[in-house]
Amino acid sequence: MAEQGWRLSSPEVLSGGRSNHVWRAGDVVVKLYRADGQNPLFANDPLRERAALQALSGTGMVPRYLDHGRWQGQDWLIYGHLTGAPWQQDTAHVARLLGILHDQAGIDGLPAGVNGSRALEAQVEAILARCTEASDLWSHRPQGLVPPIAQPVLIHGDPVPGNLMAHDGTLALIDWQCPQMGDPAEDLALFLSPAMQLLYRGRVLSPLEEAQFAAAYPDRRVVARYYALRPWYHWRMAAYCAWRGDGAARDLELLALQSIRPRIA
Repeated sequence: MAEQGWRLSSPEVLSGGRSNHVWRAGDVVVKLYRADGQNPLFANDPLRERAALQALSGTGMVPRYLDHGRWQGQDWLIYGHLTGAPWQQDTAHVARLLGILHDQAGIDGLPAGVNGSRALEAQVEAILARCTEASDLWSHRPQGLVPPIAQPVLIHGDPVPGNLMAHDGTLALIDWQCPQMGDPAEDLALFLSPAMQLLYRGRVLSPLEEAQFAAAYPDRRVVARYYALRPWYHWRMAAYCAWRGDGAARDLELLALQSIRPRIA
């Protein structure tokens, strides 16, 4: 990194990242990407993150891109530090932010996201095939069909509470390793996920917080689509948590699934 002209003294390790090494040095953040471990749900692509920061520069939704390169065979990225804290409250603010994001122009080169219930089923099957103890999850497969959308949009792909930074009275999204051209309902599902709320915020959303989020998202069609696909999203997240070995988070997703589509004994 010194070859690029950067001089980073007394770096502070940031604890929020689950996929990569991240440090803060003054008013910049340095991310050193670990090799992609083939996460079945969340990609870890440095090229996508760089493209997103550059494309969305000036919107206020992303940190300021500064530099990138490679060090000992690993990709690194430097961007501006956002002075603030991970999101904790006001779901309506998150809904409005995601609505603005989904109205942005697409980014060339991004992969297509999972779109429609058939594609979600195939993704869950691939995740479950990698689990050693998840045989009970196969029986929770939702019934029905929700077709794919015809016009995918730019989505973050991982808008969990830990990736939402509250600063200066506003919100920004960080950790852009897996943006896609996909179904905007995907971002809604990931934010509202009981498992992701527990893992990153320490508690699930209340019914009131969920209702406030749904009321604030600007496109009612996307909200309706989220509710139609909700059983598949809960099933997928339960499978992902099983793959991670997190039984408590898996059970939260199954409980949510059971609450909307009770299993018949």
